[in-house]
Amino acid sequence: MLMLAVAMATASHAQYKPVEQGSTLKFTIKNVGFGVDGSFGGFEGTINFDPQNPAGSSFDVSINAASVNTDNSLRDEHLKGDGFFDVKNNPRIRLVSNKITGKGTSYQFSGTLTIKGKSKAISFPFTATGSADTYTFKGGFKINRKDFGVGGTSTISDELDVVINVIAKKS
Repeated sequence: MLMLAVAMATASHAQYKPVEQGSTLKFTIKNVGFGVDGSFGGFEGTINFDPQNPAGSSFDVSINAASVNTDNSLRDEHLKGDGFFDVKNNPRIRLVSNKITGKGTSYQFSGTLTIKGKSKAISFPFTATGSADTYTFKGGFKINRKDFGVGGTSTISDELDVVINVIAKKS
């Protein structure tokens, strides 16, 4: 009986993997008053998502910190250094849920964001739209770079906007 309950619980959660093609993580930050846009790639992780039971859903996803791209190779190399993302010692930026709520296509993510070895609680709204074997998750949030030890006393703004658009396929 216990085995049947475990099997049913496992079957009710569809497992998805983020895919690179079509997925984006973009950010905007002010530098001396001008907006600088950038992005990351290298999506990995596991998403267990059930729109009928969001409380039973979970996200454990990451991106490749060395994939930072601001369309300026000199700036990108600087951002990879120890004063910013320190990609040598911190190759991944990770987002892990501890609670998902919502219904329909609108949800709330609560969890932990880890950048450069520092973890902070984060919460933000997101949408989830699905098809036969794919989900698209879209959301956005603001973070303070200093909370993660990124950029030191740089002239860039402390706060940046992050927009996520992740396509995940059933695994």
